[in-house]
Amino acid sequence: MTQHIGRRETLKRGLTAVAALAVVPEWALPALAQGEVDVPFTDVPATFNPAPAGGARRFLDLRKIDGMITPSDQFFFIQHFDRPEIDPARHRLKLTGLVSKPVELSLADLQAMKSVDVVNGYECSGNSAGAMQGLSSNGRFTGVRVRDVLKRVGVDDRAREVVFFGADKGTEDVAFRQNTMKLQQQFARSITFEQAMKAEPMIAWALNGQPLRREHGAPMRVIMPGWYGVANVKWLEEIHLQEGRFLGNYQARWYRTIRAVGGTGELTDPATQFIETEVTRLNLKSMIARVRKSANGAHQVSGFVLNDGTPLKSVEVKIDEGPWQRATLDSANTTYSWKLFSYQWQGATPGEHTIVSRATDVNGVVQPTTAELARKKTFLEDNSQFPRKLRIG
Repeated sequence: MTQHIGRRETLKRGLTAVAALAVVPEWALPALAQGEVDVPFTDVPATFNPAPAGGARRFLDLRKIDGMITPSDQFFFIQHFDRPEIDPARHRLKLTGLVSKPVELSLADLQAMKSVDVVNGYECSGNSAGAMQGLSSNGRFTGVRVRDVLKRVGVDDRAREVVFFGADKGTEDVAFRQNTMKLQQQFARSITFEQAMKAEPMIAWALNGQPLRREHGAPMRVIMPGWYGVANVKWLEEIHLQEGRFLGNYQARWYRTIRAVGGTGELTDPATQFIETEVTRLNLKSMIARVRKSANGAHQVSGFVLNDGTPLKSVEVKIDEGPWQRATLDSANTTYSWKLFSYQWQGATPGEHTIVSRATDVNGVVQPTTAELARKKTFLEDNSQFPRKLRIG
């Protein structure tokens, strides 16, 4: 049985959750073009280990990003409960609730339907500088649209909510007024029926052309392109349709963001209103992953953007206290992939430097600084700018 270290403990520990005793060896980093060398970041702890002992979670080492697709053995994963080991041949996806009649579908049944592929980049809603931004990845998922499955089984006109239940479960403290109860909880998330009937939600069985691994939700999982990872329910075993809102622990209570509106924003200010929202679509976020020095002495800064699919207007890079400079977006970027970018840093001087990126979308939304997120009172959905520190030799 795998040691259970859930998302809550990992995110509380922050940086220490990704620490272990060994330094990532140089041979583990990707090959560079002839004459290129990586400029090491000085903000990565020597104890950083993307695959901590116990195997209960994995972080992506941004310094290993070398293209659009994250290899499956580097793709991040984390979970609240255990990682069920499910026989794909015997597994059945149950469709219950407000359907024409309860149905069970095998993996083969789904694979016989029209399949789709999507390149999807996403992050855990708790991803942050404390985890070295390693709770993020980008891969090609293959599966079937949720709406096609619902059309196949037939849905009652009263259905308003589509609930996805995973096979992972465990005991959690659930507070109700003055009482706290220990309840058996099954990981579950929901979307509206209207959202489920869009083209994007899918039930995936493959990542990067290979069957899903156990840690990635085998044999099937939900993929919600443009949403935070919590919506991508792994080890999918039931889709339930209902008329009322779903209020499960990981829908209505655990994954919330609280923001201050009006007043001073202080918790005790009576003029401030505190708005709670559920964690759904990705907020606009960019980060720098690598800096490479070429044989001619030029430095290339590279990184990526995560967002909800809204087209980008620009990505910019700032060196120390200099002006914002426009970066170049990769032509291979797609709507829901992470968006790779690069910037040619000319005339870099020896010594310590701080570099940072920011993204702006076509609606004028600009990636905020940490200070600009001060009115967000909870740690989830941290899309603040991520300054990196390095030393030029």
